[in-house]
Amino acid sequence: MSATPANADRTGAASTSPEFVGADAAGAAPEVEPPTATVSSHVLDAATGRPAAGVRLTLLRRDGDGAYTEVRTGSTDDDGRVAAWRTEPGVHRLRFETGAWFAARGTDTFYPEVEVAFTVGDGHHHVPLLLSPFAYSTYRGS
Repeated sequence: MSATPANADRTGAASTSPEFVGADAAGAAPEVEPPTATVSSHVLDAATGRPAAGVRLTLLRRDGDGAYTEVRTGSTDDDGRVAAWRTEPGVHRLRFETGAWFAARGTDTFYPEVEVAFTVGDGHHHVPLLLSPFAYSTYRGS
């Protein structure tokens, strides 16, 4: 059995969030408090009633100056899900690349992307997206 890296998400994919910052004089990385929040999503194609596998997502976090910084990017799995991505509390955006996903299926869509803004506190936050070519909806999941 192989070990999972400390910076891997639940799917085993390496996280872009650093586990350690800097190093001491001996070159050892000091321990850093892990982020206290996670964000996950589940994308369903409402027109077909099936999970939307392969939708590209980007999680962004608003900085103190109001600009957004990319936290993580990835794609939904075969069940239309992304695992719990770690982040810090604050205002976030989750961008779904819906235009490219529909184009790959030969389907026209009104929405080239869907971006959902929400506030993250401590704990887990689930942001589902119900998607069709000319409509979408979202809600705070569990």
